[in-house]
This record gives sequence, structure tokens and C-alpha cells, in this order.
Amino acid sequence: QVQLVESGGGLVQAGGSLRLSCAASGRIFSSVAMGWFRQAPGKEREFVAAISGIVDSTDYADSVKGRFTISRDNAKNTVYLQMNSLKPEDTAVYYCAARTVASLSTYDYQYWGQGTQVTVSS
Repeated sequence: QVQLVESGGGLVQAGGSLRLSCAASGRIFSSVAMGWFRQAPGKEREFVAAISGIVDSTDYADSVKGRFTISRDNAKNTVYLQMNSLKPEDTAVYYCAARTVASLSTYDYQYWGQGTQVTVSS
């Protein structure tokens, strides 16, 4: 069983930055893909970014490319989402997710965290 705990959310002004963290349990963290998703009020959950296991390939939603960076520290079993140049439309609950395989995916995740709120004021 994998447990995921997000942290780092909060309130920030437009143009500001936040770094989200997701601490994962489990001994095989380095070999599985991890992702970040978000859900704004009244909207469906959407893919934000992902990082593969083993080779650390990355993928991003078009809406965050060039502004967000996903990374991982396997020694700490933690994945990060660095968010720069934040916009009001980035306001959402952000969720960390884990797969059971190394390959990237924008939708097929088996484990989810509880979410952390990010609010960007204009």
C-alpha cells in the first residue's frame, strides 16, 4: 500500500511562486511514476504534470508548460511541484498521485493523496 501526503499549498498573489511537496511511503518509490493533478471548483480534475520512474522523464499540461516544474528526490521519497508565475486560473486543490509502474501517464494512477489547496489572488 502506498500513502501520499501533500503539503505546501497556500494563498499567493498572481505572479508569485509556491512549491508543493508530496511525501510517499513505500520502498519502490524511485521505480514508479508520480503525477500532480488539480481540481478547481465546479470543474473536473485535470492532469498537471508527471515524472516517470527510473529515468525521470517528465510531461506537462499545456497550461503549465514553462511555469511549473516537477521533480523528485528518491532519497526522501518525495516529489515536488515548483509553480512559478502563478495565475488566478491556477487556483485549485492539487493532488499527488502514484502509479504502480515506471511509465508516464496523464490519467492512469492507482494511489492518491488528500490534496492541498492553492489559491492565487489577482
